Amino acid sequence: MTPSPSTADAAATATAADLALEVLEAVRDYRAAEVAMRKRTMESMRMGENDLRALRHLLKEEREGRSVTPRDLVQLLGMTSSSVTSMLDRLTASGHVRREPHPSDRRRLTIVATPGADEEVRHTLGEMHRRMLDVVRRQSPADLAVVKRFLDGLAEAVARAD
Repeated sequence: MTPSPSTADAAATATAADLALEVLEAVRDYRAAEVAMRKRTMESMRMGENDLRALRHLLKEEREGRSVTPRDLVQLLGMTSSSVTSMLDRLTASGHVRREPHPSDRRRLTIVATPGADEEVRHTLGEMHRRMLDVVRRQSPADLAVVKRFLDGLAEAVARAD
């Protein structure tokens, strides 16, 4: 016996709802794995969350040819100026960053990651990034576009203040 259209529609709706819940559960599983990875990384590098975020930001901006000032880090991390100064003191003492004169305004400073910091981040995160890229590269461009649109939508949904 062939199911009636309303029965088939109800089954499809139930399946779509189940799949939606499975997708959200997969996002939660990914998030939990990412949090655990960050914790391991911070422990192995003996850094706090903001220290690691600042260091990764410095490395990214340097690769793109941009300098970073303490004020940039205040804005990025949502920290006070004095807290950023304390963090930079720690990162300088540990050999991860240097303070240098700003290229166009000698009254200001730029913050530069040391080559050793770049090596440490690459060593600590490199293999994990390669595994993630392998997963991404196995997807079709069309699937990647759908995933990007989905993740952008999720980011917008959770960023919105109610």
